[in-house]
Amino acid sequence: MNYVRVKSYAKINLTLDITGIQGRFHTVDSVVASVDICDVITAKKRKDKNVTVTMHGEGSENIPYEYNNAAKAAEAFVEKFATCGADITVWKNIPIGAGLGGSSADAAGVLNAMARLYETDDFGALKELADGLGSDCGYMLTGGWARLGGRGETVKKLNSSLKLDVGILVPQGGVSSAQCYRICDSFPKEIFTSGLAESAVVSGDKRLLCKCLSNGLTKAAEQLNCGVSECIQQLKAFDPLGVNMTGSGSAVFAVFENDQFLQYARSRYRGKNKFIATKTVLAVKEKKDGGREID
Repeated sequence: MNYVRVKSYAKINLTLDITGIQGRFHTVDSVVASVDICDVITAKKRKDKNVTVTMHGEGSENIPYEYNNAAKAAEAFVEKFATCGADITVWKNIPIGAGLGGSSADAAGVLNAMARLYETDDFGALKELADGLGSDCGYMLTGGWARLGGRGETVKKLNSSLKLDVGILVPQGGVSSAQCYRICDSFPKEIFTSGLAESAVVSGDKRLLCKCLSNGLTKAAEQLNCGVSECIQQLKAFDPLGVNMTGSGSAVFAVFENDQFLQYARSRYRGKNKFIATKTVLAVKEKKDGGREID
């Protein structure tokens, strides 16, 4: 195999409880799900150890190479598994700086592509590499319903076939994750809801889950980008089952009763922000031999 193509999906945080501080990082308890917005990654074998990464879309062309998680992932893979390199292209559809996990999706997608390209089945080693690249990169290797702990590297997969119809608004201008976490401690803590949310996901109770939607970073993000609170109010106007910010922002999402209500909201939205209609998707399946089925 000399060429592979994989999809790497965005995520939303249904809950994001800030539970403490560990070293330089905050610890979290978060119920997450993948949504069918994806970056598409191609990788072609090289005969040497070099790695090239070309980015397209969502302004990704302007990301400096030394800050590109896709490049870091490919280089880490080559070093870890002593393989040759690859020419990688990332076609981005996940908005940047929106809390949808775009950077982590690229890193995880590259690791999955390289593993398939070089027929590597050591998922544990891939997870270790991913955790070193970003807090939720390990989760993004497979995605789906999960509950994350620690800095996001602890992943508890949730067995659920629950599917949600989700509308996402992306305000103009992003939110700096570092700044958001830095100032979040100055705001009162929200009631932690991840435990109840996990039960709702496993039981398939969509309405109970939507009552649990929460994010301990929302007030901090609203202070950094007034578009966050604007998007929350715009989505609430459509009377969805629930509204929440994802990650450290700036994207805000609403869960609708069904696809008909979602499409109605999209067709009637007249705001200036980007409206994305999407659905949750299940995890990448792991084969019994440790390999992964990748689209």
